[in-house]
Amino acid sequence: MRLGSFELYALSDGSFALDGGQMFGIVPKPLWEKKFPADSRNRVRLVLTCLLVRTGEQNVLIETGIGDKFEAKFADIYAIEKPTTLPAELAKLGVAPEEIDIVINTHLHFDHTGWNTRREGSSIVPTFPRARYCVQRREWEQALHPTQLDRASYVEEFFRPAEVQTDFLDGDREIVPGIRVEVVPGHTRDLQCVRIESEGQQAYFISDLVPTRAHLAYPWMTSFDLYPLETLANKQRLLPQLAEQRVLVIFPHDPEVAWARLVEEDGKIIAQPVAASS
Repeated sequence: MRLGSFELYALSDGSFALDGGQMFGIVPKPLWEKKFPADSRNRVRLVLTCLLVRTGEQNVLIETGIGDKFEAKFADIYAIEKPTTLPAELAKLGVAPEEIDIVINTHLHFDHTGWNTRREGSSIVPTFPRARYCVQRREWEQALHPTQLDRASYVEEFFRPAEVQTDFLDGDREIVPGIRVEVVPGHTRDLQCVRIESEGQQAYFISDLVPTRAHLAYPWMTSFDLYPLETLANKQRLLPQLAEQRVLVIFPHDPEVAWARLVEEDGKIIAQPVAASS
């Protein structure tokens, strides 16, 4: 996908599944199951989409999937499937781990940080040895000291071994020219979305503010959202802007559509899928 002078690539780290009730919160099952059929354990299938941005000067990776540092029980609970991996997807593009300059984690939940690190013998080391990892400082602190509500969402070995390479951010920040993080509380206190702009064209990695197209509906949000009223307010503020400006929106977990442009119809925000070659 071309965005001005930038190249954007939606990369897969496979898929996993979460309980449908967790994914759709207060929305009744007869409604959400029309869009996301549940399996026999009431789980819905979600993909793990990461985004590579090649600016011409730097390779910027947004999110790192779920990785491979988990045991069989973890894989069973979350129905992890790995028809491909993030490192394999990068290799297809001819990008070695040493060629990633920046890694942006929108937050530190285990399905967004898995390949921040990798196993090397008996040690766990940063997957991208030259990269600077960018995360909000308060998100890092929350990940190291979670509450009973979000303890299961963080796996310390997925991100902690890369601490020496981590830049801790305090609010909105331009990471490199044309790529900016914006703090959008709701899912976590310090969730950061990523705005990408080149030659007047814009894209927006919306992260778990809107994990799938189904979550574009304002009251459709996950039970993982620690601050649901802030999620609601930020969706009401941000989605009409993205639609009006025809921004390319990238979803992290939609199993059918990685990116789309938003439009407003009859008071609702809906997604119009965009082909990767567009």
